[in-house]
Amino acid sequence: MIIAVDFDGTIVEHKFPQIGKPIPYAFDTLKQLQNENNTLILWTVTEGHLLEDAIKFCAKNGLYFYAHNANFPEEDRSLAPRKLKADLFIDDRNFGGLPDWHFIYQSIQQKKALNLQFDLELSSRPAKTKKGWLFFT
Repeated sequence: MIIAVDFDGTIVEHKFPQIGKPIPYAFDTLKQLQNENNTLILWTVTEGHLLEDAIKFCAKNGLYFYAHNANFPEEDRSLAPRKLKADLFIDDRNFGGLPDWHFIYQSIQQKKALNLQFDLELSSRPAKTKKGWLFFT
C-alpha cells in the first residue's frame, strides 16, 4: 500500500516553522508499516530548506521516505500532476482530525482503513436545503 503522510501536526506537534516534538508512537508506527512492505511518501506543504529539515529530522529518528512531495524520487514536479497517487493519506487535517497512532496502525493492519464508516445516526438525519446549502435538523 502507498501511504502519504503529513509532517506538521501528524508526525510532530504543529510548531511550524520550527519542528515540534514527535507525536507519541508516530515514528514507531510508520517504521513498522515500512517493515510490513508499505511505501511511505512524505506529503507536506513544506518546501525548500524547511522540507530538508523535516527529512533530516525523520532520518535522525530512523524514518526514511520513498519520496518527498512526489509520487517517486526522480519525479519532475513541474511536469507531474499535483495529485499524489496514494492509497491512503494520514494527515491531522482529515475530516475528524488525527486519531492516535495505535488506531491508525490497527485500521491499516486489519484492512479497515479504506472502509471506515461514519456515525450512522449523523448520516441518517433528515436534511433541509436552503439556498444551495445542505442543513441538518
